[in-house]
Amino acid sequence: MDESGPAAVRRVRRVMRDEQTLLILPGMCRSIVTLRRSEQSATDEEVRAAALQFVRKISGYRVPSKKNEEAFNAAVDEVAHASRHLLEAVTS
Repeated sequence: MDESGPAAVRRVRRVMRDEQTLLILPGMCRSIVTLRRSEQSATDEEVRAAALQFVRKISGYRVPSKKNEEAFNAAVDEVAHASRHLLEAVTS
């Protein structure tokens, strides 16, 4: 099997962290950081940056074309909004 193409099946790495098994898929965006912290709330800038990275990863665009810019920016806004609600709703 050719494993060089984007559709190649790759191994999943399992990592133990705090008694939970996390599945780390190759190619996952590692620049998104955990925003839920006990010592301080995530800033709006941190939430927006994480949303932007997520939408970039999902869409495959670092910078969208003019034709797709409105949809891209709307997706970033929606992900940031949902992320803020999640951070406010979860408890330690």
